[in-house]
Amino acid sequence: MNHTLKHIPVMKKELIDSLKIKKNGIYIDSTFGNGGHSNEILKKIGKDGKLYSIDRDPTAFSIGDAITDSRFHIINQTFSMLLNYAQNNNIIGKVNGIIFDLGVSSLQLDNYKRGFSFKQDGPLDMRMNPNYGISASDWLFKSNVNDIAYILKNFGEERFAKKIAYAINNRNKIKKITRTVELSDIVRRAIPQKNTFKHPARRTFQAIRIYINQELEEIKKALESAIKILKPGGRLSVISFHSLEDRIVKKFMIKHSRKAIVPYGIPITEKQLNQLKKCKLKIINRILPTQNEINNNPRARSSILRIAEIQK
Repeated sequence: MNHTLKHIPVMKKELIDSLKIKKNGIYIDSTFGNGGHSNEILKKIGKDGKLYSIDRDPTAFSIGDAITDSRFHIINQTFSMLLNYAQNNNIIGKVNGIIFDLGVSSLQLDNYKRGFSFKQDGPLDMRMNPNYGISASDWLFKSNVNDIAYILKNFGEERFAKKIAYAINNRNKIKKITRTVELSDIVRRAIPQKNTFKHPARRTFQAIRIYINQELEEIKKALESAIKILKPGGRLSVISFHSLEDRIVKKFMIKHSRKAIVPYGIPITEKQLNQLKKCKLKIINRILPTQNEINNNPRARSSILRIAEIQK
């Protein structure tokens, strides 16, 4: 099966262009997915260029593992381990560009057997790597109302978090929820339906998925690692798909593009002071998808591409 046929990468041209690819540069695709971005980078780098791609999803890894190109290496792990991979490959401070295409991939969303979709019936799993961690079904079954409500509110920004949590908990007391359509129906019945254009279970599924895969913590760790790995002038380009992701990326870039404030009177050497006052990042741009792209690819609707560069 050709997985790449289903997937339309969001803002692919803008993301690749943002890297300002050098022929013999070293690049990291932190979210390989179907390989759309990696394949574009491989087309642009020369024979001495290198591309390291990462994906925790075993299916994505199998797609990447089939690429026979000596310039390409794929790693089947989480991108929070970015610094370890860079150390193992001796590329710290040598990388010209790192990209992140955050959130769930079409590879996962379009396969009902993975349990990510609130529209298609499948086992309630939601793990990006089904070989590790706890499934969504098992987590909901063992969790209490307060824990579920907290996750729905904080990771899904769900207004009716408590109502949904009670409904989930009550159903699990009768019969364990094991299917995506079961959870979707429970949410739909638990809350008032006002917006007919958005599925009522959308936020609930997002929240549980983010928690199960520890997505926000992964992003924070990976971004901090990226700064240490990139060389001066190296580009960091990140596509986010919802406000929680984008908030982390935005705050990170702003934080590292400002000089540190050092309170008067703190004992510190001049060298240390100069280091603290030196900005690590220069914010380059923020790009939104065009209306034409949104029409052709509805998943691009909420996406934001943020680009920054390591200060020279």
